Amino acid sequence: MPNRTDKISLTGSISLGTGVMIGAGIFALVGQVAEFAGDWFPLAFLLGAIVSGISSYSYVRYSSVNPSAGGIAMLLKDAYGPGVSAGSFSLFMYVSMVVAESLLARTFGTYLLRPFGLQNSTILVPVLGVAAIATAAVVNLVSNQLVERSATTTAALKILGIAVLAIAGLIGAGVAGDGFFAKSSGDSLGIAGLLAGTTLCVLAYKGFTTITNQGDDIRDPKKNIARSIVISLIICAVLYLLITLSVASSIGAEGVVKARDYALAQAAEPLFGSWGVGITVAIAVVATLSGLLASLYSVSRLYGMLQSMRQAPSLPKKILHQPMIITAGLAILATAFLDLSQIASMGAFLYLAMDISVQWAVIRHLRSKIQANPWVPALTIMLDLAILVPFTVLKVQNDPLTAIVAVVVAAAIVTAQILVVRARTHAA
Repeated sequence: MPNRTDKISLTGSISLGTGVMIGAGIFALVGQVAEFAGDWFPLAFLLGAIVSGISSYSYVRYSSVNPSAGGIAMLLKDAYGPGVSAGSFSLFMYVSMVVAESLLARTFGTYLLRPFGLQNSTILVPVLGVAAIATAAVVNLVSNQLVERSATTTAALKILGIAVLAIAGLIGAGVAGDGFFAKSSGDSLGIAGLLAGTTLCVLAYKGFTTITNQGDDIRDPKKNIARSIVISLIICAVLYLLITLSVASSIGAEGVVKARDYALAQAAEPLFGSWGVGITVAIAVVATLSGLLASLYSVSRLYGMLQSMRQAPSLPKKILHQPMIITAGLAILATAFLDLSQIASMGAFLYLAMDISVQWAVIRHLRSKIQANPWVPALTIMLDLAILVPFTVLKVQNDPLTAIVAVVVAAAIVTAQILVVRARTHAA
């Protein structure tokens, strides 16, 4: 870990934050969001940025007062005490981050196979995803500083690459003379679908929460954690809006839904041909691999804090690097057995449930301590519910199995925490 003379810079922190966000969120979720929101899927990404930006207020306020490697876990413990509630919602966050890593991994496999027409392979996609997670874990174990240095470089490449593709696509659509909305189906706006799509879009921004796990490993944490979160969200919001508008002008919502898990590569083909697909694939591979590096770094630190708080299980003491091994192992399991849609939906359910608990914690327990205005977390709770309810209804109607799995996972986490707390109480 970084020592007192070698801390994460603001630039490095932003790179790690955007490294987690700019990955599967934009490369894999566009098709799924378009299934809900139709022609309005770029608006869903904008609304996702607004919801995430308002939500970030509570995390910024707490981190500015109490920067810690535990991040959200420390916030929940501070608010609810070291019991079932804090442990359960902390693990909700942890599991949502782990499934986000599997989303990155499967997106890596999908885009890498796109030039060969094998992007729908039920064997090769998870195999490549598992290999990507294993490689990222090894790199993290070798050198965390290598992760930060590579994050800065790859973040610049991703931002520049996506921006160039988006702007070139918009210019190409304008020059073609058909206009930016020529591929629109003309369907009217469906509020329920737009809100449900926004739920998935929040996943494309939730990587900002990993910045809170940098704790006092970042220089001047009481100022730079807040700066890093705000700047990362702004960068991603601008990029996502540009690229989704470009994709909409190229193949429209119908084309995005057909391409689904590799929509950006499909959108590059009509305007730029095979070389455009190649460039998109290259950017996606860099984005997802660097996202895995950054995410494994941050999420394993969260698990380590949960272990120290005795809210997460441990392996035998002789096994070293347990947080990294456990995190990578769980991500590999999710990658092997769940598809992108299931992974994204489960992540959305768990993350928004955790976020509501964080906002309520600020209102009920922490607002004086962190000098927070209670109306901001109250507004966040209303927005979370406004997008989560229609998403849940549509999922139950169209994909009940995924909804059931999410409920089972949540129930298992809560049950495990009850048992852990009881055992800890008896041991004391």
